[in-house]
Amino acid sequence: MQRRHLLSGFAGAIVLAHGARALAQDATLKMVVPFGPGTTTDTIGRIVADALGRNLGQTVIVDNRAGAGGSTGSDQVAKSAPDGRTLVMGTVGTHAINQALFRKLPYDTLRDFAPIAFVGYTPTLLVVAANSPAKSLKDLAALAARPEGLTFGSAGNGTSGHLAGELLAQRLGGRMIHVPYKEGAVALTSVMSSQVDFMFYHPAAVMPQIKAGKLRALACSGSVRSTAAPDVPTLMEQGIADFDLVAWFMLYAPAATPPATLARLRSATAAALAQPELVTRLRDQGVEQRAMKPEELVPFNKAELVKWAELVKRSGAQVD
Repeated sequence: MQRRHLLSGFAGAIVLAHGARALAQDATLKMVVPFGPGTTTDTIGRIVADALGRNLGQTVIVDNRAGAGGSTGSDQVAKSAPDGRTLVMGTVGTHAINQALFRKLPYDTLRDFAPIAFVGYTPTLLVVAANSPAKSLKDLAALAARPEGLTFGSAGNGTSGHLAGELLAQRLGGRMIHVPYKEGAVALTSVMSSQVDFMFYHPAAVMPQIKAGKLRALACSGSVRSTAAPDVPTLMEQGIADFDLVAWFMLYAPAATPPATLARLRSATAAALAQPELVTRLRDQGVEQRAMKPEELVPFNKAELVKWAELVKRSGAQVD
């Protein structure tokens, strides 16, 4: 009898241990970052994942799934089980630009995703090498007016940096030739070495080089100045009408995620984004925050799809 009780207790302990492991697994939430480690999106994703995990009382792991301009990782989440355990840190590229850029995008931004929260946005800075003859936007326009024109780098065809350069060329006139790179960091190195004349890039990446005397910032791409570079005037301040292009980041779940689960995730994410420590960490990356209610997220996304589709069409950029 005693042996039977011992065996029963032992079996119960095994069941409890197995249940605990299952609960621990159930408590894990995966945030897919559709770009590689060390990228701006990866850094922002990890900052948010850390705070969100504490708020939810769950482990939030970051899973880098780079490829096809961020569409590989985004598509994985679009096709994931809608149980609230798989999210994606979407960007202006993955959830606005790519819809017009790719001929056969495997997902639809509006149909396949439910937005959780607007994480923030970052205007880019128009930078040239420190020894560039362009010391102002007026100088840049004069150089572009020469027969040889100017070259500008980006992280690839159809990226926000590419499209910002194309819009600048339309606004300023002259000749500006796009030089795409596989990575923004490589393009930035080419600007510093004067292999290309300028580029638009994130403040977090360019500010250290500006402070080190290797780059000069001529303008900010947003409608307001970046808090990371308050002394750099916007293009609109310098007479370029209707130039407001910013990179942004939004957290998404699969479209069929139950309303109650979405509400829980939205509440926890909003609380995380309001934490002073997180606000500071994002601002250190040049990311500004903008308060948006859940019902404002889809209309915002729709407007961004229209805006960037027009720019993609004008640029002629297309990916098969």
